[in-house]
Parts: sequence; structure tokens; C-alpha cells
Amino acid sequence: MTAVSDVITAVLLPTGAVFCLLGALGLLRFPDIISRLHAASKAQTLGLMLILVGTAAQMPLRYAPVLLLVVLFQLLTAPITGQIVGRTAYRIQALDRGPLFRDELADRLARDGTPVDEQPPYEDADQ
Repeated sequence: MTAVSDVITAVLLPTGAVFCLLGALGLLRFPDIISRLHAASKAQTLGLMLILVGTAAQMPLRYAPVLLLVVLFQLLTAPITGQIVGRTAYRIQALDRGPLFRDELADRLARDGTPVDEQPPYEDADQ
């Protein structure tokens, strides 16, 4: 059993670390908020999950549920945080809405009586 858990850990831990590294590089390299948000929420969450599952394979069985609770907490909080950051960026007009095929959030905000002002020319803060 230890050989199997060693192989599982040897695969999951470096894979999770690579996903975390790629997510961090995405935060540095991607040009806009939405792309950075995607890198932070997807890659970091998957990387942390892989690391925690790989760690749980090496832990005694009584500690594994705690690590799995951390995975569950991450799966619940990362999408909510991403939603809040994305909506905030949208409302302060910090993203380019031009490439959007359909702006459903603008439709919903207009329906609710809180329309967002017209999009000013998008200026990237990194340039």
C-alpha cells in the first residue's frame, strides 16, 4: 500500500505545484482582469486540490478528512470570490466589454434599474 501511495503522491504533488506556478505566471502575464481572474481561480484551485489530495495519500486516514474539507472550502470560496471580483471590475469599468458577444450583465443591471454607464475607451494599466 505504501508503494501505491508513494506513486500517487509523486505524481500529484509536482503536478499541483506546476498548476500553482502556471496560475501565478498567468497572474503576472495576462493582460486584463478577466484573464488574470481565470488564472487565479482555475489553475490555483486545481493546483491546491492536487497538492492536498497528494498529501492526504501520505497522511494517516484520520487526518485525510481535514485535508478534504480544505479542498471543499476552496471549491466553495474560489468561484464566489471570482464572481465578486469580476462584477466589481465590470462595475468600475476596468475591463474591455467591446469583445463581448452579448453583455448579459448589462441587460440584468438595466432590468434591475442600475445600468452601468457607457463603456469609456479601454486603457490597459500595464501599458
